[in-house]
Amino acid sequence: QVQLSESGGGPVQAGGSLSLSCVASQYLDKNYCMGWFRQVPGKSREGVATIEGRDGETNYADSVKGRFTVSRDSAKSVRYLQMNNLRPGATAVYSCAARRGYCYLIFDDKYDYWGQGIQVTVSE
Repeated sequence: QVQLSESGGGPVQAGGSLSLSCVASQYLDKNYCMGWFRQVPGKSREGVATIEGRDGETNYADSVKGRFTVSRDSAKSVRYLQMNNLRPGATAVYSCAARRGYCYLIFDDKYDYWGQGIQVTVSE
């Protein structure tokens, strides 16, 4: 059973930056995709970014393109989400998720393992 743990969230002012990390409890080989999702109370979970295990290909939601960057340290099974120029609309609980196989940005039910989530709050 893979356990995921996020860190790096917290409060930030609009225009600022945060870097989230997701650490896996065991080594995730190249067959594992990692996704970042966010959720606001009362709304559906939204895909933010994904990174393929096989080749590191990334995919982003239109709302974060050019401002967010997903990356990985494969040797350490750590995935990162660098968030720049944050907007108040980015306030949410951010979670990382993993699945064996290709990534899906919009189908969160395809993921097998989830972190507990971490709060990001962007103020005006």
